[in-house]
Amino acid sequence: MTYPIARVINLIPRDSQRFWRSDEVDAQRRLLDADAGAVLDIDGSFALVAQEEDRVLLARSLDRPLRYFLAKAAEGPVLIVAERIDEIAAELARHGWSDQFHPSYTRMVPAHHVTTLRLVGCPDPNPVHRRFFDPPRGTLPPNLALIGRQYVEAVYEELRRWLAAQEPAAPLAVMFSGGIDSGAVLLCLYKLLLNNGQSPARLKAFTLSVDGAGDDARQAREFLRHSQLEMLGEIIDVPSSALDPLRAVAVIEDYKPLDVECAAVSLGLLAAIRERYPTWRLFVDGDGGDENLKDYPIEENSELTIRSVVNNRMLYQEGWGVDSIKHSLTYSGGYSRGCVRSYACAREYGFEGFSPYTRPSVIAVAEAIPFAELTQGSHERLYALKGEIVAAGIRSVLGLEMPVFPKRRFQHGSVPAEQVSRLGPQNEARYRRHFQVLHASGV
Repeated sequence: MTYPIARVINLIPRDSQRFWRSDEVDAQRRLLDADAGAVLDIDGSFALVAQEEDRVLLARSLDRPLRYFLAKAAEGPVLIVAERIDEIAAELARHGWSDQFHPSYTRMVPAHHVTTLRLVGCPDPNPVHRRFFDPPRGTLPPNLALIGRQYVEAVYEELRRWLAAQEPAAPLAVMFSGGIDSGAVLLCLYKLLLNNGQSPARLKAFTLSVDGAGDDARQAREFLRHSQLEMLGEIIDVPSSALDPLRAVAVIEDYKPLDVECAAVSLGLLAAIRERYPTWRLFVDGDGGDENLKDYPIEENSELTIRSVVNNRMLYQEGWGVDSIKHSLTYSGGYSRGCVRSYACAREYGFEGFSPYTRPSVIAVAEAIPFAELTQGSHERLYALKGEIVAAGIRSVLGLEMPVFPKRRFQHGSVPAEQVSRLGPQNEARYRRHFQVLHASGV
């Protein structure tokens, strides 16, 4: 005998959905539609649940998490949907079902897919993941000027559409290192405000400096000086004692060292901005830019080769893919997993973040780049591409010359060089144990 879903408990706050052209009812209707294009047309940042009899569909944008857990009740299955693992644990506790919980039993909806569950009882069938975003690969000619123009045009347009959906006078914080991604975002926003007849005084570029040091502060000043935008910059100095990797583990509910370190410095920066500017809500960052243009050191990951990086669809955005044995059911993969380090940290301090690089239209241009042809198997050529492409695009679209500096991770650029190795224990096992202790104690 089978039993239909007894209940769906949706813990996603309705006011956390950010739709630019529609509302949640319309988005849910699109989700129930069999046409993948209907979901792709949903504009904004969303984590959606829609139900039709015993069919439950879930989908999210790349920039935020969406998790679910199937609980067993006497009357039938109960599906719990939430942003966070600890929210699922708390809901189970409220119903007296804590003995069913383990964090590894939670599931993350993979980005760019509609996840369909037909839950009819025990045993429960596996969910089906149907891709709604599948951009063609390598279709652009190997012309860096053309590629750069199309890429920055897409970034600019996504920022324009996002900005149009915000309150006209709302302050805009940019998480700014002076690097390629945050630099392009700042210049695009500055031009947008001028083109819209609005004051660029709405805009502020915040740069983190730990213990008054770090290369990002110098780099940011140089970028702003070169662009004649010094009036937009603000250095946020945070003591190293304020950076707590173990707290970051609790906030992002993950234990990958680079993500934990990044979250620790992000929390330090956001806490300081919140203290200085209690009413500010919106911030923009460059998350996803490295993933789009494949700007990660391949040598640091023994699982990767340049061939796998340039030939696998959206590898850095999605990981190895939902059909891969390496795909994590609990966490998803790539930036689909890493988005939590930005989203959860922002939520912790009441901010609403946005990055144009996570939008499908921008990723589509990136996927159309003929990386294999442009790099010819050269790591150095791959690492140089991002600066060349974005600088060419900024020149073509905005008429500006953007300075390009070597890549540096956010957490490494914000601290003194001698403290980089001491930022965190660089020990995934320790972070993992701390994560398990948090759930063992019910936190």
